[in-house]
Amino acid sequence: MAENKTQATEASVEAFLAQVAPERRADDARQLAALFAEVTGFEPRMWGPSIIGYGRYHYRYESGREGDFLATGFSPRKSALSLYIMPGYQDYSDLLSRLGKHKTGKSCLYINRLSDVDLGVLRELIATGLKDLGAIWPVHPV
Repeated sequence: MAENKTQATEASVEAFLAQVAPERRADDARQLAALFAEVTGFEPRMWGPSIIGYGRYHYRYESGREGDFLATGFSPRKSALSLYIMPGYQDYSDLLSRLGKHKTGKSCLYINRLSDVDLGVLRELIATGLKDLGAIWPVHPV
């Protein structure tokens, strides 16, 4: 079986955040880093070259595929802030309807800037996603 392309690394989260540009995106990234740390209680860790993850879980599918992945986190991409906070198959429409301006993917939430969303709702969404993931696969600190 092939391993996940995205693996936890020993790269410095602080060094990564220091090179995020433009400054508005860097400010949002630092604010998100603090928010995720507060909500999860986990220390951040780099996953691949550009994702800051909090916690990890081990999955095993019926197909036999298994691996480890970040429990929740984000990446300050050029086009948007990509947040990995939803297990991907739960209905979070109530929370998302109160969040503010965003787009969703399978298990990603895309936000242009933090000022577009309600941070209280985002906090609730991170906690709910982590709790729901933990009900499927145990979540651990990295």
